Amino acid sequence: MSLLEKRRPGTGRIQQITPASAGWEFVGFEAHLLNKGDRITLESGDRELCLVLVSGLASVKTRNADFPGLGGRMSPFERTPPWSVYVPHHDWVEVVADSELELAVCSAPGGGNLPARLIAPSGVGVERRGKGRNQRLVHNILPDSEPAHSLLVVEVYTDEGATSSWPSHKHDTAVEGQETQLEETYYHRFDPPQGFALQRVYTDDRSLDACMAPYNHDVVMVPRGYHPVASIAGYDSYYLNVMAGPQRKWLFRWEEDHAWINSDDYPRK
Repeated sequence: MSLLEKRRPGTGRIQQITPASAGWEFVGFEAHLLNKGDRITLESGDRELCLVLVSGLASVKTRNADFPGLGGRMSPFERTPPWSVYVPHHDWVEVVADSELELAVCSAPGGGNLPARLIAPSGVGVERRGKGRNQRLVHNILPDSEPAHSLLVVEVYTDEGATSSWPSHKHDTAVEGQETQLEETYYHRFDPPQGFALQRVYTDDRSLDACMAPYNHDVVMVPRGYHPVASIAGYDSYYLNVMAGPQRKWLFRWEEDHAWINSDDYPRK
C-alpha cells in the first residue's frame, strides 16, 4: 500500500484519509478547498475534530457554540498562527466559507466531556527549532499540554533547501517515559506551488523503507518508523501534522546514526 495520497482534482474535498483507508487505528485527515459561500456540515460521531483554517475566512458553528468571522491568514506562507476550532465527539459542525477557504479537518478517537472551543492565533505556541540547514518554524496548534482526548496537531515551516523532522526520529513503540506510539499524517504545501519535497519513511530493520516526492496538497502517511523531510532549493515547505495513538503524549527517539546533528559538532566549521 502506498504511503502517499495524491490530491484529488478540483475543489471541495481534495483529501480524505480514514483509519480504514490508511490501515491503522487512530488518525483521520481531510482537506477541503471551498469557494466563498460554500458550506459543509460534519458529524464528529465517536471522534474528536480539530478544524484548522489553513488559509481564508470562515464562520463555524457547533451544537452549542458559534464562532463567526474567523480567519485572517490568506496564505499559510504568511507564517502567522492559524485560527482553529476543537469539536468534541458526538457533536456536529457547520463551516461557511466567508472567502476562498482551505480547511483541514483533523480527527482521532474522542472521549471525555470537553466542550467545543476556539483556538485563536494568540493561543498557539510558536517556536523555532534546529540550526544550520536544519531550522524550522513550528506552530503548536493542539499540543499535549492543551486539552483533547487523543489528537495532536502542529504545523511546520521549512525554508527552501533545508531539512525538518530531522535528525530522523520515530514514535512507534510504547516505552514508558521515553517513546509513545503515534500514527501521523503530513499535509504538504509549497511556495511556489509547483514545488515538491522528498520524504522518507523507514524502520531500523528496513522492513519499511519508502521515499516519496509529495507535491502541493499531497498527504504522506507515517504508520511507523523514521520520517525526515528535505525541501528542494527554490521552494519553501509547509506541512500540517496530525498525530494520535493509545497515549496522548509526544515522546520520540532519535535515530542513533544521525543524532549528532543536535550536537555542537553541527554545523561543521
